[in-house]
Amino acid sequence: MSVRVPISRIRNIGIMAHIDAGKTTLTERILYYTGRLHRLGEVHDGAATMDWMDQERERGITITSAATTSDWKDHQINIIDTPGHVDFTMEVERSLRVLDGAIAVFCGVGGVEPQSETVWRQADRYSVPRIAFVNKMDRVGANFRETVQMIRERLGTRALPIVFPVKTGDIIHSLVDIVEMKEITYVEETLGATFNIHDVSPDVLERAEIEHGHMIEEVAEFDDELMHRYLEGEPISTEMLKRAIRKGTLQNEIVPVLCGAAFKNKGVQRLLDAVVDYLPSPLDVPPITGEDLKTTEEVTREPSPEAPFSALAFKIVTDPYIGRLTYMRIYSGTLASGQKVRNTSRDKNERIGRLVRMHADKREEEKEVRAGDIVAAVGLKTVKTGDSICASDEPVLLESMHFPEPVISVAIEPRSRPDEEKLAKALEGLSDEDPTFQVKVDAETGQTLISGMGELHLDILVERMRREFKVSANVGSPEVAYRERISRPAGTRMRFVRQSGGRGQFADVKIEIEPLKSGAGFEFVNKIVGGSIPREYIPAVEAGAKDAMQGGILAGFPMIDVRVTLVDGSSHDVDSSEIAFRTAGSMAFKEAARKAGIELLEPLMDVEIIVPSQYLGDVVGELSSRRAKVGGMLQKGDSQVISALAPLKEMFGYATTLRSLTQGRGIYSMQFGRYDAVPTSLEEEIIKAHRGATV
Repeated sequence: MSVRVPISRIRNIGIMAHIDAGKTTLTERILYYTGRLHRLGEVHDGAATMDWMDQERERGITITSAATTSDWKDHQINIIDTPGHVDFTMEVERSLRVLDGAIAVFCGVGGVEPQSETVWRQADRYSVPRIAFVNKMDRVGANFRETVQMIRERLGTRALPIVFPVKTGDIIHSLVDIVEMKEITYVEETLGATFNIHDVSPDVLERAEIEHGHMIEEVAEFDDELMHRYLEGEPISTEMLKRAIRKGTLQNEIVPVLCGAAFKNKGVQRLLDAVVDYLPSPLDVPPITGEDLKTTEEVTREPSPEAPFSALAFKIVTDPYIGRLTYMRIYSGTLASGQKVRNTSRDKNERIGRLVRMHADKREEEKEVRAGDIVAAVGLKTVKTGDSICASDEPVLLESMHFPEPVISVAIEPRSRPDEEKLAKALEGLSDEDPTFQVKVDAETGQTLISGMGELHLDILVERMRREFKVSANVGSPEVAYRERISRPAGTRMRFVRQSGGRGQFADVKIEIEPLKSGAGFEFVNKIVGGSIPREYIPAVEAGAKDAMQGGILAGFPMIDVRVTLVDGSSHDVDSSEIAFRTAGSMAFKEAARKAGIELLEPLMDVEIIVPSQYLGDVVGELSSRRAKVGGMLQKGDSQVISALAPLKEMFGYATTLRSLTQGRGIYSMQFGRYDAVPTSLEEEIIKAHRGATV
């Protein structure tokens, strides 16, 4: 940016919501009103600035999070517009990890929808302060009060309306600002682009005063002076009220709620004011902590340009013009183009080529960036998503990111020999960009398998290979990503001995394994005492156990949720080696797992279906045939909302079935819920099918 603002006037925010709540339209309006755009791009016309990929414009959805920077009232607002579709939940996850605040967008008609809850929980995980914007208030059936109540009940949060709409039918005439006790009236001829601010009109003054009183009661606890004035009946200034709302928001105790209609240009400027007034600057959030690699102690990096440089890479993008772009959040210090840095996650030294500030797919060159900035760097070769980048002489390892395991796989093969090399390059590039996209080669069949978060996710990635990498490939039918898990604790001792002339191989390990609760992952515990196994061989035993888990025991599916404890063993002064202990660890794990008994697990999906009431019986009956368990039903207007837990295997092709059952009026969303045991009647069939496929 041409003018540097103090860190206290930087806002790093994300815009998150359920699919089709209007996030990208809202972002377009923000860019327009902050002077970043000189014309408005519409999602439905395929002209939205932030949806810059061809597929985003064609499908009318956001696929990849896009970053941009704009100015509002002497503040620099760095914005990331995230996808709403559940298949791209990882884009939301990694964006929230590096942001200080968020705008949660809700549809005034749909209210709190399934993916709204998912992104809300993701923001909770990172303690991200947020404000809510109820969009599409110009639509038939939009209800601000009802949506606020849904936010309170379904998200378990203290939603605090700071405006309310004044409507006639579907037309929003004005918004009443409850904080400043002013009314904003929109000029309809300009589609709301111009407006007048005046005193609250008499016909809504009583409601405004009641709402204002409720607001003061809600926020009084966050400011001692305000509390005192409230109890004494003394006047309370707007500045004092804003200060209390800001404090409650930063503590994640309250969520200010605004409303409007982004498509009709109403409510956007007031939302920008709220971003500046209530969301945190980098100075308002706790300093980042990490591990000092010199001392292995926890250290804090203050958000100051004078502190040692540290940053987190949160996104990798292959740009067709300048190559590999690494998006990063600068947490401390300053960074200049050409500077040497250390990738502490990979233990590699790198050099920054160029630094660019992104505006969707356009770039502005920067010579130097500093704490609080979100930028992209060119020239980093080894950096992956979640890696820590820091000053070479002050190495620090920041907490990485959590990414969900993929639940669906397809086989892919090049159509011709020239496509082989292009396919390998495409798969490498796309898996670099997207940590939930995994590639592996089946050792038995030699097939290349790609895995992702859903059918749409893989469809789009395959289409990107075709368009961006010019790869022609054949893609198989979707396959469910099953898992294996042990049923009970077990143990074994395994000796691995090989003598083939010269130096032999010797390793002796005794392990115990036990199942962990769902989602716990893998744990390795070392209980070796007295040096019966030399310390340098212990990581090899752990690696061997992981090898065995990855290949599975029952049917070749990866094993999950297990603790391995190394309790005893022995070694040979000459013949022992890392490879011997790795092999022994793998063999011991396989034998112990067979003793423990193994069950096959399948992914169960949380499904929410909205159908007109007259189709309820047909839809519920059809769900039962898919082994789905209906968890609840809720009346919403003249529709029914059905919540169910269904096996992913049974949900392939459900969109077509639902359309035919409801004459095209039913909609559904689906996201990963948990892994659970496959019914015994189906287990043998799945194992046989998988073994047959890999023979």
